[in-house]
Amino acid sequence: MKTEERRLFKEIASILWNDWDPIGVNDGENDWDDEYDSYVPEIFRLALEGRDASKIARYLSSSIEQNMGLSASLQHDMKIAHKIVEAKVRIFG
Repeated sequence: MKTEERRLFKEIASILWNDWDPIGVNDGENDWDDEYDSYVPEIFRLALEGRDASKIARYLSSSIEQNMGLSASLQHDMKIAHKIVEAKVRIFG
């Protein structure tokens, strides 16, 4: 994995932990947790393939609903997806 790819992978993991956190495990008191790390590879792939924020947001929402059994907020997931796309642009130019 190239340096830029490693940076993006880590950035996506950070965004999921700090900003997405659909089950609320990050209460600000915890150090890094691997709770959402299993979602990073697919989101990373979508970002590298140049998928737009709406595709990434749909994946996030689907993960919440199907894997966690919770209701998703597409608006919140779009905000997270935009952060991921912006991170890719920032890292790769």
